[in-house]
Amino acid sequence: MGVLVKKTIALVSIVGAALLVSAAAGAKDAASKKGGGTVVLLPASDLKWGDVSDRPGAKLAAAEGDPSKGASHFFIKLPAGFSAPLHHHSPDHYVAVMSGTVVFNVDGQDHTLPAGSYFSFTGKKAHTTHCADGADCVLFVDCRGKWDIVEEPAPKK
Repeated sequence: MGVLVKKTIALVSIVGAALLVSAAAGAKDAASKKGGGTVVLLPASDLKWGDVSDRPGAKLAAAEGDPSKGASHFFIKLPAGFSAPLHHHSPDHYVAVMSGTVVFNVDGQDHTLPAGSYFSFTGKKAHTTHCADGADCVLFVDCRGKWDIVEEPAPKK
């Protein structure tokens, strides 16, 4: 398969994932605010990226809400080669992989998710996170509570 075809497929996957997340949020808003509603339009150039504490190289940009206070929508950018040890997040969260390839280890098994993929972690499920070499990973997160990163004890060997 040619490079142009692969890039086109990746772009279509990214757009599709973003539209899926957007449509689900929009349907809920439309149903609760018939005839009215609100609109959030946030060009990528307006995102305000900040460092993620205790995760050198990782960046976060809020799209709606404040991740440090409660439910929110935000982007996380992980540099290529980034790895986070075994951890969990207190709130349930639902995520689209916008770019790069992220690898999670869950229950001892690796799961590779390229751009356009979807995943969720609920119930404080422990996992490791790795952004594969070659491209930064950008994730769009629908987080249902205050965002945190809780380290787990290293597994005994």
